[in-house]
Amino acid sequence: MTIKSVLVANRGEIAVRIIKAAQSLGVRTVQVHSAADVDMLAVKLADEAVNIGSPAPKKSYLNIEAVISAAKAAGVDAIHPGYGFLSENGDFADAVVAAGMIFVGPSGDAIRLLGDKVAAREVAARAGVPTVPGSGGRVADLTQAHEIAARTGLPVMIKAAAGGGGRGIRIVDSLAELDKQFPLASAEAAAAFGDGGLYMEKVITKARHVEVQIFGDGENFVHFYERECSLQRRRQKVWEEAPAFQLPQVVRQKLCESAVALAREVKYKGAGTVEYLYDDNTREFYFIEVNTRIQVEHPVTEMITGFDLVQEMLKVAGGAKLSVTQDDIRPHGHAIECRINAEDPLKDFAPSPGTISRLEVPEQEGVRFDTMLYEGYTIPPFYDSLLGKLIVWGETRSECLKRLRHALDGLKIEGVPTTVPLHQALAQSAAVQTGAFHTRFLEGWLDTDFACKDKVRPEVA
Repeated sequence: MTIKSVLVANRGEIAVRIIKAAQSLGVRTVQVHSAADVDMLAVKLADEAVNIGSPAPKKSYLNIEAVISAAKAAGVDAIHPGYGFLSENGDFADAVVAAGMIFVGPSGDAIRLLGDKVAAREVAARAGVPTVPGSGGRVADLTQAHEIAARTGLPVMIKAAAGGGGRGIRIVDSLAELDKQFPLASAEAAAAFGDGGLYMEKVITKARHVEVQIFGDGENFVHFYERECSLQRRRQKVWEEAPAFQLPQVVRQKLCESAVALAREVKYKGAGTVEYLYDDNTREFYFIEVNTRIQVEHPVTEMITGFDLVQEMLKVAGGAKLSVTQDDIRPHGHAIECRINAEDPLKDFAPSPGTISRLEVPEQEGVRFDTMLYEGYTIPPFYDSLLGKLIVWGETRSECLKRLRHALDGLKIEGVPTTVPLHQALAQSAAVQTGAFHTRFLEGWLDTDFACKDKVRPEVA
């Protein structure tokens, strides 16, 4: 069936993004919101809005029963989960289908299979995708952990089997540190994901984080090429690019083909992302995980391919076959996305909720700003600090960086400190311009080369 109405089970900029994509297809939109989000932009843009609970996420955006009840009352055909919250919850996907509606994403079984990092590694291995040397499965206890560390060599990374978003991860450089961190990682994983299971991987020194955008309709599978996501702070992405910088063409082809092979292995349906570590020195890549949802950084892929991924999600979920073949997807140019957060980079990235007193978005060729902001909007303190994403395209990476610097200078967000100064400094960094960065690059750069850290920031209006 073609989707004629959709409920957006999310908030912030991704909710706005979904609403705009749906409305461009003539699809009626219903936005759920907490009591703290009654004034958010998505509520104003949607055809209908429903309050589903108090500000605490567990009582609103993570409340499956409340979301399903709102969807039934609104009479929608489908629910789009966005990213975060319930987007990778297999039980939620099942509940949507059981209630007679379409879940815009893969099946609950696929979400559970690929959401378990150990099971996903096994799927990758069956599909012939290289995996990082490590445990190959869940680690039973410390004794086995020591055996794995002896086999792979130190340092090793302890990771939550059911984890994501950088939580439940520990890097250890000694056996003594392994003894200390193993139980702590298990406890953190249990608290965050309800599953204390762990697995271990060898640490690839100065690795790059490269990911491939996949899409499937259950029978046909394609990729939309890769993204570079190596600039991270505390394992959270800060800046993303497409395509990956200076990636050899032969590696790009193998990387993207391996991602499609994995999608085919599980008969994937919807948008997904296969993430890898890439070793510049050996030109080898290793599977990390699959994200069974739309990614925060999907706009850079859209900018180089000219393709609307969110619209395609709605079409495929409604029963349509993929609208393109692999030969139809031809990347052009270079795109960079900067995540603009309500955080103060001059004060150790302290969260900075408050009221937006001024918002000016640069209007220039190749610039896009996906945001939830408007002047007078008060940012609630209960949720993620992402305010928007500044995305810039250019014919070449050099042109893209030049446009990005101008766009960052022209983006005016007043009322709260933001991470714009961080991105201005990154856009000027020689290491960023030459591509001399990796997943741990920012750890040292912020302490030594963050050019704006000693500047006096203009008084917040």
